Amino acid sequence: MTSEPLYLEETTRRTFEATVESVAGDRAVLDRTCFYPTGGGQPHDIGRLRDDTGREWRVADVTKTDEILHALDGDPPDPGTAIVGEIDWERRHAHMRYHTAQHLLSAVLLEIYDAETTGNQLYDDHAHLDCAYERFERSDLDRIEARVNELVADARPVRWYSLDRETAEASLDPARTRIHLLPDAITEVRIVEILGVDGEEPFDRTACAGTHIANTGEVGRVDVTGRRTQGASEERVEFVLR
Repeated sequence: MTSEPLYLEETTRRTFEATVESVAGDRAVLDRTCFYPTGGGQPHDIGRLRDDTGREWRVADVTKTDEILHALDGDPPDPGTAIVGEIDWERRHAHMRYHTAQHLLSAVLLEIYDAETTGNQLYDDHAHLDCAYERFERSDLDRIEARVNELVADARPVRWYSLDRETAEASLDPARTRIHLLPDAITEVRIVEILGVDGEEPFDRTACAGTHIANTGEVGRVDVTGRRTQGASEERVEFVLR
């Protein structure tokens, strides 16, 4: 049985009830979970599990292979145990804000410089994005920052939904989503959109399995703090949220 990933739809949910399906060493598999596993540049959630006797376990790491594995401190609960999970909301919410900001930044880099994102890494207090571009000057970074903050100030709605893979491949911009790199076993693709203003076409639309806020206004101010060369024709843009 595969764990139901509650975090994909209910991104603001902080607690949940579940049953332990199996254990391996210090890792537990639950039948459903709100804990986000490391992936797509977004770090894993942390938090706690507890059973009806009051026993608690700290969730220190979450990874995804065929199953979603929760690394616990101490011997995990037995299979069949009913538990309540609680995520560290402050950390999760920071990741959501940074992930939506990264989507805005990627879209702006394409819009102004035709620079495709090649990688990203988020934390709860800073982030960076790599893109295909030779060299940014400080004036470029100021221009990027100003445009991103315009989009934040617009308070644009953010939404997510699933498409079958064939439809996604036919409709998504290949400069933003390389669906052909996904494993063949993935037949449905989760889409994240940043909507336009007053019925305009979406400003950004890409495949993403991360967690996001529901409105760009929740991002807060984006400060582009610097850049560095990552090799021939690739730049790293660093940013923080205020």
